[in-house]
Amino acid sequence: MSTELTALTAWTFIEEAPIPEDVGPLLVAGEQPIAAYKTYRDSAVFTNKRLIVRDAQGLTGKKVEMYSLPYSAINMWSSENAGKLDLNAELELWTRAGHVKIKIGKGVDIRKLDQLIAHVVLNG
Repeated sequence: MSTELTALTAWTFIEEAPIPEDVGPLLVAGEQPIAAYKTYRDSAVFTNKRLIVRDAQGLTGKKVEMYSLPYSAINMWSSENAGKLDLNAELELWTRAGHVKIKIGKGVDIRKLDQLIAHVVLNG
């Protein structure tokens, strides 16, 4: 009998974006932002230590939920290229906290993102 893993959370990265200026106060000593991606409601920032996803909530977007995933918690990941008929690629992370699914829009280079994950997880 096969058991389907349900994602703990799911995000969509639409396109690479400039690193938000207000990410500074979230960083610890020695932590540097590497890359950022626009999501539907906010942004995701990869640092040299973790992935930070900011998710604006509600109609006004004033309430913000923050997710912080240290790379040391990632046990395994997979990436799937977008095919000719598939508009989105996917990146999946299996972590100590659970399974995270990230949909990758056409404006994001999945191989660059896969290389980024490999670099920070394997060199961390």
